[in-house]
Amino acid sequence: FDADALRAWARDLGVETMIGSSGRVFPVDLKAAPLLRGWVRRLREQGVRFHVQHRWQGWSAQGALRFATPQGEIEVAPPAALFALGGASWPELGSDGAWVHSFAAAGIPVARLKPANCGFECDWSEVFATRHAGAPVKPVCATFRAADGTVHTLQGEFIVTADGVEGSLIYALSASLRDCIDANGVAELRLDLAPDRDLARLG
Repeated sequence: FDADALRAWARDLGVETMIGSSGRVFPVDLKAAPLLRGWVRRLREQGVRFHVQHRWQGWSAQGALRFATPQGEIEVAPPAALFALGGASWPELGSDGAWVHSFAAAGIPVARLKPANCGFECDWSEVFATRHAGAPVKPVCATFRAADGTVHTLQGEFIVTADGVEGSLIYALSASLRDCIDANGVAELRLDLAPDRDLARLG
C-alpha cells in the first residue's frame, strides 16, 4: 500500500491529495475530517458498527474484554480482537498510554513508548530565539548521521520555535533523530539553506 495506492484510496473516498515538500501525502485542503467522515461512512455501509464512549479497561478473570461505558461496565468476549490503541501523545483525546499497564498486568511484553512526529530542543541564544521564534525556514535540505552511521538527507521546511525546531521536515526525520539522541545523547542536524544553488551562485 504505497503512496500512489494511498492517494487512490483517498480519491475514492472523495478527497484529493497532494505530495508535500517532505514527500508525504496530505489532503489538498490540509484537513483530515472529510477523509475520516468518508472512511467512516464506507465502513458503516460495509457493516462495521462503532461503539463510542467506550473505554477499554483490560481483561476480566475469564479473559473477556472489559469496557467502561456511560451505562456502566460491560464485558465482551469476541472470537478475535485487534488492538489499535494509539500512543500517549494526546491524553485529552484518550491517547494516554494507559493500555500499557493492562498489557503488562497480563504478562504481555510492550516496547517502551517513544516520541515520534515531534519537535526537538535546541540551545538557541536569547537573541536568536526572540528574533526568529515562529519563523518558517524553507526550502532547506537537512542532513544528519544516524546512530548506525547511515546518512539521512531530506528536503522540506520547518519552523523555528523559542526553544527548538518543529514542522514537517523535522517530523519526517524525528524517529531517526530520536534514536540518535538515545544512542549518543545528542544529534547533529546540518542544514543547507540554499539547496538549489551551488557555491558559485551563492558567491
